[in-house]
Amino acid sequence: MRLSIKNRLAGIFISGILVLSSCSQSNNNTADKPLFRDPVYDGAADPVVVWNEQEAKWYMFYTNRRANVPGLDGVTWVHGTRIGIASSEHGASWEYVDTANINYRPFSEYTHWAPEVIRHGDLYHMYLTYVPGIFRDWRHPRDIVHLTSTNLTDWEYQSTIQLASGRVIDACVVRLPGGVWRMWYNNEVDGKSIYYADSPDLYSWTDKGKAVGDQGGEGPKVFWWEDKWWMITDVWEGLAVYSSSDLVQWKRQESNLLDKPGEGEYDRTVGHHPDVVVNSGKAYLFYFVHPFRGNKPEQDISFPDRRSLIQVTELHYENGRLTCKRDKPTIINLGSAEKYEID
Repeated sequence: MRLSIKNRLAGIFISGILVLSSCSQSNNNTADKPLFRDPVYDGAADPVVVWNEQEAKWYMFYTNRRANVPGLDGVTWVHGTRIGIASSEHGASWEYVDTANINYRPFSEYTHWAPEVIRHGDLYHMYLTYVPGIFRDWRHPRDIVHLTSTNLTDWEYQSTIQLASGRVIDACVVRLPGGVWRMWYNNEVDGKSIYYADSPDLYSWTDKGKAVGDQGGEGPKVFWWEDKWWMITDVWEGLAVYSSSDLVQWKRQESNLLDKPGEGEYDRTVGHHPDVVVNSGKAYLFYFVHPFRGNKPEQDISFPDRRSLIQVTELHYENGRLTCKRDKPTIINLGSAEKYEID
């Protein structure tokens, strides 16, 4: 039976809608590029991504630098801010939420950097780099403080953790097989080596010394994927990658990740200070870039060179190594968080 022209046109119209709907659905899973820019200071850095059980959304916590504030000398623009928060339903697009309400302000001037946020039971734990002031240079104390929250917004101070020195930053915390918790962090006094400490309960910590020291680095991220433990650190020439079977001996792979600038307008420098989310068998690398900075030292740059923003790319496991393709579109559709505990 021959269809009328009217029916044929209707069929074409409906088919067109279905195709557009399919394309739209696919595009919704393609990560924005840049993934996120802070609307207040335009200085988002050091991301950590965690599932918010109450909101049924993903939350991103990040260091916020005062990139767009004029008249700040030295590195004061990297100081003087609270931790920012953004949210996303599936990881492809992010919206600004607020700053974290951290109830620890022993000094009138202070700086919050590089949060690590994990969930254990019904409580969220933050391990935050706290700087007691706003400074023109890097030669000042900094501690890692422990805070807890029931809602990922309001945070109560628990303790200042005693670690290897009085200049420690960038905590990463993982539960080990058997239930012990381990923290990796940057000990700036020892050539910015990565140190570690253990805890039975997330509250009391015993320092264990150096974990990785072949090259200075910061922002360690440790995670389990492809039947192996991985550590990624920011070595300012891209991201160094280490692997381990016992979480004590670490072997470095030959090539760094994100050590060449990307092709996108907002991805044109090496990648910095990562987080990794393992979800539904895939691993996603969140990182930040200074897209317009080039090779200028931080104390010599001004806006827009100071601008930093967050990007994401998928990790791939190839012949025992981690790789990524930052210039390809990243398809990301995070489901609710999987428990990151190896028993």
